[in-house]
Amino acid sequence: MSLDSSNQAAESIENVKYGELVVLGYNGHLLSGDKGRRRSKYILWKRAKSNGVKPSQKHLVTNPQSSQAVQDQSKHSVSYTLSRNKAIIVEYLKDDDTDMFQIGRSMEGPIDFVVMDTVPGHLRTQRDTAPQSTISRFACRIIVERSPPYTARIYAAGFDSGRNIFLGEKAVKWCSDDNVDGLTTNGVFLMQPQGGFTPSGKPGPWREVSVGGSLFSLRDSRPSPLKSHQMTEEDNILRDGTLIDLCGATIVWRSALGLIASPSENEFQQLVGRLNAGRPQCPVGLNTLVLPTRGSLNLKDRQPYVYLPCGHVHGNHEWGQADTDIRKCPLCLMDGKFIKLQMGCELSLYVDSEQPTYAFSPCGHMVSECTAKYWSRIAVPHGSHGFQTICPFCATPLSESTPYAKLIFQDNTDLPDT
Repeated sequence: MSLDSSNQAAESIENVKYGELVVLGYNGHLLSGDKGRRRSKYILWKRAKSNGVKPSQKHLVTNPQSSQAVQDQSKHSVSYTLSRNKAIIVEYLKDDDTDMFQIGRSMEGPIDFVVMDTVPGHLRTQRDTAPQSTISRFACRIIVERSPPYTARIYAAGFDSGRNIFLGEKAVKWCSDDNVDGLTTNGVFLMQPQGGFTPSGKPGPWREVSVGGSLFSLRDSRPSPLKSHQMTEEDNILRDGTLIDLCGATIVWRSALGLIASPSENEFQQLVGRLNAGRPQCPVGLNTLVLPTRGSLNLKDRQPYVYLPCGHVHGNHEWGQADTDIRKCPLCLMDGKFIKLQMGCELSLYVDSEQPTYAFSPCGHMVSECTAKYWSRIAVPHGSHGFQTICPFCATPLSESTPYAKLIFQDNTDLPDT
């Protein structure tokens, strides 16, 4: 457990873990290092004292900025601006039965988990921040019930330092006699996998979640001024494997119970250890290769590489090398890319605890077979209205024809026949 995680846990008298929020694309840590609230993963612990809020009464006001609900720093409120001099303000009251966690780009105090735009691995340099962010400063909030089964719900928009949420005149909003609600500028999207975060799980439809927690089919494009059809049969409850997209970063929710199926650090070390015990060899150099348990270590001549089309694992050799990045596999003579293998280290992204004998294409991150197949089915939002499948460890778009390769090792060559 990291120091920051320990501090979070220390704030909880009961030490109850609700779950984890993992940003896709960072493989366990940010390039510049996890620091404070700016990190690749955030653990939600039960708070020592509840800080949840729930909607109470609403008012129609003519001067929203000077209204008591907005100016009172002790009260939470949401302002739905209808015109320059007209707004509906919903007051929120303290809820002793829930904990609230907020996510966004802002470094201000109310944000628990600071999230920046994810730069895909194939475009990444030493900087891991985008020049101009499309993630809202106060993107969303998660409300978790403090009693079992610790149900977590997500809502678009988060409260600022003044405990206010403002939906401007141009924001998508609507009101009726019994309801007022709205959507944020670039939207908060939600996807519940059908069958859960399991080897048999399949992608569900993407929805947009409102400030009040209702779900809607997606707008024509993210900034469209028109709301779409409300999905009244669906809810905003986070389930194991639920994906949250903030228009610039995609986050997966892992429940504490669901994480039991993913390998522990010790189990993972043993899985990789069993592969290394077979002493895989480079068929050209005949040197023994070593599969790293943590990312891509500097293994020099023992570093494993793979020909992506066929999956044959080698060391870094010069046979079949040409001026292009396409090379010929010495074993099967198939042409294709020859890339370095790296371990998928963020274990919360594994759907099972099997050996990492597959690799994503074209990045080379090693995972279990079921994990490779699961993520190759999941398309995440890309741009204002597109979708693409990505490697969950580096966010590199996957090859459409062959999103992953089964690794073929030349191993156990020195063991006697049985």
